[in-house]
Parts: sequence; structure tokens; C-alpha cells
Amino acid sequence: MNSSSSSLLRNELDPDRMPQHVAIIMDGNGRWAKKRLLNRIRGHEKGADAVRTVVRTARKLGIGALTLYAFSTENWQRPQPEISGLMLLLRRFLEAERQTLLDNDIRLNTIGQVDRLPDAVRAMLDSVMAATAGNTKMVLTLALSYGARAEIVDMVKQIAVEVKEGIVEAATVTPETVADHLYTRGLPDPDLLIRTSGEMRISNFLLWQIAYAEIFFTPTLWPDFGEEEFVHILKNYQSRERRFGKVPAT
Repeated sequence: MNSSSSSLLRNELDPDRMPQHVAIIMDGNGRWAKKRLLNRIRGHEKGADAVRTVVRTARKLGIGALTLYAFSTENWQRPQPEISGLMLLLRRFLEAERQTLLDNDIRLNTIGQVDRLPDAVRAMLDSVMAATAGNTKMVLTLALSYGARAEIVDMVKQIAVEVKEGIVEAATVTPETVADHLYTRGLPDPDLLIRTSGEMRISNFLLWQIAYAEIFFTPTLWPDFGEEEFVHILKNYQSRERRFGKVPAT
């Protein structure tokens, strides 16, 4: 896609109806590599290029929060060589993108059981998050060693402790209380959830937060996902009527 056609697509979007928060389940790296008789890590490397494209597009369009499902708690069950390759790729990606995040006023955030990540990856994460902590135009959240059920269990434990210690009364617990104890506290709930690769599952991702998200499934494998398709999906999002359980507007 050339830059002129990309600009035309972006011009079709209504800036006043842009989602505040887009979440993406990035799926299909392995299948992309298999189709080309390549090692799975080559698929993940190509997928990192798609991440760069989507982050830059989201920032350009004024989307305030972008959350990417990068590594799930279940992914620890993959073969060790693939996990090691993914961790090395993640560390290199963070190091390479530090300046881009700074130049574009993007704050890096992470959710998940990051204590399970290798020391070198955690150190790089901490370094880039500290460097970008003052950035305000967009929050890029990487879900790493993340699972929504684990997040909900952690939330329940935290609130239970606060109730036991008298900090919170059980009768006063509200949906807002729950949200304030999730990993995503401080972020708006996703308005739009995208999953690539044709799979039609949520896969334990942001189960509480996507209660009213618009969901879009695309058959495109993640490494092939680019600006043009992202903009088409955003245009589709803007064509939907979000009622949140209310009757349609007359």
C-alpha cells in the first residue's frame, strides 16, 4: 500500500469517534512461518514488524491506549527453544523501540505475571518504562505472561485482604472496586478488540475489561496485518452503534 492510499483511508475516519482503547490478540506468527517453511521464530520476527506498524498507526490516529497480547501464561508450555527465542526477540524489540516511544510521546506499560520473565527482559522492561513514564499521548501496554483468570484471582485475593483488614467493607464492593484492583487499573476498558488469524476465541484475554467491547475477527495472520487493514477495521467500528444494553437511538 502506498502512502497516498493510506492517507485516503485515514481521512475516511471520524476523529471524534475513534476508540479510546484498542486491544489486539496477535495470532498467527507460527502459521505464517509454517506456510513459508520457515522456523517459527522467523514468524515472530515478522510479527514484531507488524507491531511497529500498528503502534505507529495508532499513535498517528490519536488512539490513547493500545494493548497487545504478546505472551500468555499458557505460552510457557511451548518448547523451551521457542520461549528463549521469544524472550530474546522481546528484549531486542524493547531496546530498538525505546527512542521511537520517546520521540512519539508513548508510555510503555505492562500487565501480567512479569516476575516470571527472565531477568534480562525484566530489566529492559523496567528501563524503557522508566524512560517513557512521563509520556502522555498514548499508552502502549504489553500483556506479558498474562492470563485473565489469574488476573481475576489476584483481584479477588487483594480485595479479600482489604476486607479482612477493615480497609474495605464487603457490602461496598462495586464494579469500580474490581476495576481498581485489576492489572489494567488506570486504563479505560477496551472499546475495540481485534483478533487476527481467523480464530474466534478470546483466549483468556481481558475477560472483565471487554464486557462491552466491539469485537472484530480477521483471517489475516498477524505478520501480514498492516495499516490498511487496521484502518478498515476502525472504519467498521465507527459504523457500529454501541448501545451498552440500552435501546437504539431514535
